[in-house]
Amino acid sequence: MEIVYEDKDIIVVFKPAGIATQTAGVGQKDVVSELKNHLGGGFVGVVHRLDQPVEGLLVFAKNKKAAALLSAQVANKEDGGFLKEYDAVVFADRDFSEKAQLKDHIVKEKEGLARIIPYTEGDRTDTGKEARLSYVTIGDVRIKGEGEGSIYRLKVNLETGRFHQIRAQLAAHGLPIIGDVKYGSEKSIDLSKRLCIKRVLLCASRIRFKHPGNGKVLEFTHDAFCGIINA
Repeated sequence: MEIVYEDKDIIVVFKPAGIATQTAGVGQKDVVSELKNHLGGGFVGVVHRLDQPVEGLLVFAKNKKAAALLSAQVANKEDGGFLKEYDAVVFADRDFSEKAQLKDHIVKEKEGLARIIPYTEGDRTDTGKEARLSYVTIGDVRIKGEGEGSIYRLKVNLETGRFHQIRAQLAAHGLPIIGDVKYGSEKSIDLSKRLCIKRVLLCASRIRFKHPGNGKVLEFTHDAFCGIINA
């Protein structure tokens, strides 16, 4: 874990893949526990999370007032609130739109998987929660010198924060993320193995929010997948 920024109200970190944001498991490493050690047992307010296999930027509050104000921003994205942008490396074996907004319903299954239910206009289903994201393709990708023309890099703007949303929703629309064995297709998983990619190539690469203390807009970015891909 890398501390990117810290002041009296907030702390911004970069979480590597494989570490949980927070876990109830005894003896399991997680970001919240590391931050509590860093702060000498002080308050650590969880504002948003990343799946354990996903790397990226997270902001935590250091007091209850800051936690409440940041959480309100996360809940009000349409009102210019908290922005979360991701980089994803995906596999495609057919033509797809270079940019799109995806809108579906999503259900969290007992097995710890997210199931996507396609959305159609006029749909009145009460099953699951609405899941929205938008993406734009920023180019094809060469990984470790391999010339795989069916691998693409996307910028993803997460509009709703559902369980495993980006991974499940992109896969349901024919764009499984490289390295994702849980939601990947047979072809994408096989390609990941051939390229020796052993982690999910999804990164929370940009966050933007108003500082809960002074109201100043702060923005943090991270170079996703440094050393693994060359776009």
